Amino acid sequence: MSASQSVTILLVEDDEGHSYLIKENLMRAGIRNDVISIADGQEATDFLFCRGDYEGKTRPSPLLVLLDLNLPGRDGQMILKDMKSNDDTCRIPVVVLTTTDDSSEVDACYKLGCSVFITKPVDFENFGECIRKMGLFFDVVTIPDGEF
Repeated sequence: MSASQSVTILLVEDDEGHSYLIKENLMRAGIRNDVISIADGQEATDFLFCRGDYEGKTRPSPLLVLLDLNLPGRDGQMILKDMKSNDDTCRIPVVVLTTTDDSSEVDACYKLGCSVFITKPVDFENFGECIRKMGLFFDVVTIPDGEF
């Protein structure tokens, strides 16, 4: 995300510890974008499609989604499928950030349209380093603006 872009990051992560580490290490990598954290798959879907508690509200744009797969409510693959099959959300970049490295899940997420699939390291130090590297990557990426 170039310095001139004000991209909002939607972090969909149900593990509070992971959520904290992700936000902290993005900041360490120099990412100062607004981060909205949601811990439930159904709430994330409502946010993305302005339904339920988010009805009548405007979704931030441009937006980047960091998506865990194992979520309460609705799982990440369901959210990804809904996003990529809807004209209003299909071009929002989605980075799957999850603990699984199962090749069938990786393949499924790419087939559904994720932009990047990152497996979270289980080791604390490697986890932080992974997120910092992701932040450095975000610093050079340009995200598409709102309406298409």
